[in-house]
Amino acid sequence: MNEFLKNLITILPIVFPIVAGVAMSSVKRKGEHVHSFSKVKLITFSCIEFVLSVLTVLFGSEKTVLFAFTDLISAVLKKDLISTIYILMISGIFLLTGIFAADYMRHDDLKEEEEQKVKTLSGRTFLGFYLIVWGVLIGLAQAGNLVTFYMFYELMTVTSVVLVIHDMTREAVFAAKKYIYYSIAGASLALFGFAFLANTTGAGLDFVSGGSLGSLSYGDRNMVLVSVFLICLGFGAKAGMFPLHGWLPTAHPVAPAPASAVLSGIICKAGVLGILRVLYFIAGPDLVKGTWVQYALITLSLITVFMGSMLAYKENVFKKRLAYSTVSQVSYILFGLACLNPIAFFGALLHTIFHACLKCTLFLNAGAVIYSTDKHKCDELCGIGRALPITLLTFTTASLGLVGIPPVCGFVSKWYLCLGALDLHEKAIGYVGVAILLISALLTAGYLFSIVIAGFFPGADFKDFEDNLEKEKKVKTGMIAVMVVLAVLSVALGVFAKGLYDLIFDTIYAMF
Repeated sequence: MNEFLKNLITILPIVFPIVAGVAMSSVKRKGEHVHSFSKVKLITFSCIEFVLSVLTVLFGSEKTVLFAFTDLISAVLKKDLISTIYILMISGIFLLTGIFAADYMRHDDLKEEEEQKVKTLSGRTFLGFYLIVWGVLIGLAQAGNLVTFYMFYELMTVTSVVLVIHDMTREAVFAAKKYIYYSIAGASLALFGFAFLANTTGAGLDFVSGGSLGSLSYGDRNMVLVSVFLICLGFGAKAGMFPLHGWLPTAHPVAPAPASAVLSGIICKAGVLGILRVLYFIAGPDLVKGTWVQYALITLSLITVFMGSMLAYKENVFKKRLAYSTVSQVSYILFGLACLNPIAFFGALLHTIFHACLKCTLFLNAGAVIYSTDKHKCDELCGIGRALPITLLTFTTASLGLVGIPPVCGFVSKWYLCLGALDLHEKAIGYVGVAILLISALLTAGYLFSIVIAGFFPGADFKDFEDNLEKEKKVKTGMIAVMVVLAVLSVALGVFAKGLYDLIFDTIYAMF
């Protein structure tokens, strides 16, 4: 295959969904079949984009130069293990969530036709921007240097805010503003660090396995460490790391469930990817290991793990509880990255994949419950398992994985995270880390299994609630199918993915 065709295959998964999304959100179609038309377009475009993403992984170019900002700075796409994992994870989750969204968003198209006074954005606008964000994320995953990464990172923020603001209520507008403010604050910190790093090292800041900075003087090394910390703190805003985590519990409750699913499962991982690239592909683990930067990142991630779990345990609003859970669980990944050893890094990469699958399932479960019953609080879900048994069964499966109970996939990643913590040079920090992860797992069990138990075993006072539920809307077949597929996938990744584990593990060890 010639190089031109390889470059084309690399670029198409970025360009196609952006063009398709613009067309979908801007071309208005009236009539009683408006939603069916949007649904068919979304599913068709999503399937095409998924195929294009797989082709990129299989046949894409190892390096593609998009354009040059200056003689020294270019926008570059590269293919490696990390980009491959992210491309497949993004496309798989977006494909399934898109199928769910095609049914879930139908009421917004009906409102647009029947209730012209309603000021929500149309369902087709949401679905169009959904595709646009997908394309931007594929570009982010393939970024070959820090400049390219930052470009797609900012584009992701600008386009994804539409998913948050969709309902156009006062709460949604406030959440969107908060999302933008936190994202700008984080991106500004990262940009300062990026500028200091480039000025200190004079390097092009390409992503190179093991680090691209080379040897540094003592003074330069200190400046590089400050720069790395600023960049990690800035990207940590998107990942929900303390102290820049506040946008998550505000944005998730007001966003539509499909938006919450990809915000939690995928978009938060953009911050994780930024930190991963800086620690392992710019600075290199040897430069940061044993320094104040490593210990600061470990401390911040562990604070976030415990704080997120505790706040989730105390929270009664269903989607807000899951949002605090995301704050905690994504920082499991950040803790693994900050350990800077191959075992913890392996656990962090696995948890990146597994959390995307599990948390996407949980948010879609919440969406199905809200869609069917209009219940938003956890204490209102008593007996929900009798009305929506498949929904709660898939919720239970994802909950088992998030707690870390085998055979669901979350057990494997948390096992390696604990082993990696115990492999830290500072053993006391490792023991503290394992203790906090275990406490968080217990809290996770408390805030998730309480819903499961009350849902399946409501007690004697359930009769009236059951009668009321029978009159509510039913969850659509496509939505149920997506939740079942995700639940099955979460078990399959825990039981039948040894080949995947071996491939990732061998590649990681070659980096150290």
